[in-house]
Amino acid sequence: MKNKYTLGLLLSFFLSNFELKAQDSNYNSLDLQSCIEIALENNLTLKRSEVNLAISEATLLESQGQRLPSLSAGGSSGYRWGRSINPVTNLFETNRIGNVNLSANTNLTVFAGQQINNSIKQAKTNIEVSRLNVKTTENNITLNVINLFINVIFSEEQLKIAKNQLASTKEQLTNTTKLVDAGSLPLANKLDLQAQDATNELEVLNAENSLRGAKLNLLQAMQLPFDPSFKVIAPDLSVDNIALSGQSVNEIYNLSKEILPQIQAAELAVESAEYGVRAAKGAFYPTLGVGANLFSNYVDRTTPGFDRPEFITQIENNLSQAANISLNIPIFSNFRNRSSLQRARLQKNLSEITAFETKNELRQDIEVAFTNAIASDQAYRSSLVRVAALEESFRIAKQRFDAGAINFADYQLAQNNLFNAQADLVTAKYTYIFRVKVLDFYLGNPLNL
Repeated sequence: MKNKYTLGLLLSFFLSNFELKAQDSNYNSLDLQSCIEIALENNLTLKRSEVNLAISEATLLESQGQRLPSLSAGGSSGYRWGRSINPVTNLFETNRIGNVNLSANTNLTVFAGQQINNSIKQAKTNIEVSRLNVKTTENNITLNVINLFINVIFSEEQLKIAKNQLASTKEQLTNTTKLVDAGSLPLANKLDLQAQDATNELEVLNAENSLRGAKLNLLQAMQLPFDPSFKVIAPDLSVDNIALSGQSVNEIYNLSKEILPQIQAAELAVESAEYGVRAAKGAFYPTLGVGANLFSNYVDRTTPGFDRPEFITQIENNLSQAANISLNIPIFSNFRNRSSLQRARLQKNLSEITAFETKNELRQDIEVAFTNAIASDQAYRSSLVRVAALEESFRIAKQRFDAGAINFADYQLAQNNLFNAQADLVTAKYTYIFRVKVLDFYLGNPLNL
């Protein structure tokens, strides 16, 4: 238990210095695992869950202590004036009397209607619930970081596409300008390409802003200050290595409800509430206890004609011991016991509702994730076919435009169709990857790329 309190103090110290550590962190480029580790280290929701776990451990310590005898000691010293009984002669006197009283007491509960045992069981169950809640929070943070990390890579790909489109337009503008200057093409072709060039530059600017926003979201999830030079180390995200599991929704649900910590925590919360009901019922039973005490005192008076004994001598001579057994039978407690039992039963009902709701939400989340994964798989495959067809179409359109066989409007339409299809393909690719990873999460597979 001492180690647990030490851990709590270290955690408090870390929290007090958290902001400074976050600001002083040196980073330039991070891979996914590093991002996850930093997010887990700095996330305040996770730290709150860890503190709640420490509170549950403290509650268990308190409950276990009820099995042990209590021990207390005390003392008092003072003076009395006026008419009072002299403790030495047992006669009334009108004198100042000084005294020192020393005492020690101990009590032990022998039987309390199983309240102590059920409280200990409830506290142990609550610790497991808190541990599972910590694990749930870690999973949620990891899944969120993966999503934000993929968004950064996706935004980088979109920026590359926008820059490629701009480079293609500038190249075409250069060639067209030469032909216009030579009188081979009308001036309108050059003006159209200049307008397209300005449009492409705006698209590059928008893509850069999207990338900046994606980096900002990732850094904020890690509780790090924004740095424009921050980069992510992208892993090999080949779709060929990522595939749907092929399991049905029911199969995924049946597996996930056995391994996901939030389901286990919800079920244990019902068990904890049941122990709470049993402990509340124990308040209706008699309570049996035993106790003992020691008492001694010193008085600055003495019997006339005798010397006053020294302090230690009086303490030894006046020492008395007592032992007792007590029985408390609850007859009427102003409805406190009844209301406590009613609240405990209602708390169990709430825990059962929460457990059912958690399982229902899990099934719904899996159904949505499964449907989205199927849709993203189909969208990605369709995008591959579309890009391949439009690449060939644009190649032909470029040749015909250079030869003067088609006008600029037709050429621009073919170009825009291709780049839009490429952008849609990137979107479909990373959407598919993330949604497959979500299904992997429900199947208990490692959360990584």
